[in-house]
Amino acid sequence: MNTPTIPEIFRLMPARYRKGLLAAPRTYYFSVGDHRYSVRLTPEGCTVEEGNTLGAADVVLKTTPEIFARLVIQGGIPGMLDVARGRFKTNDPARLQELKKLFDFSQPARVTAHSAGGNVPAVTK
Repeated sequence: MNTPTIPEIFRLMPARYRKGLLAAPRTYYFSVGDHRYSVRLTPEGCTVEEGNTLGAADVVLKTTPEIFARLVIQGGIPGMLDVARGRFKTNDPARLQELKKLFDFSQPARVTAHSAGGNVPAVTK
């Protein structure tokens, strides 16, 4: 299975979100390599926006694309060396570990076409 790119992962998040698992709203701000995204989760759904549109998020993560993909898709936990070398910084490690259960990335994404007016490919389940 090919690992989706960072923009593909964020584009897929609303469709892959497992509704009803969260009891209360939660916000995330992700700085993944050169990519910046704000994610709002509620019991009913997920919205994703480019950039920091949240002000102060409940959970903040700064990491590399490789570590982020491993965390969200495989549920992989960064090693102490990643933390020590500054490749993984967060204010709430426990809530980051929940990402694997909140999103279903068990089915690979297929790139179908480039989105109109953008440089991020459109993807489907």
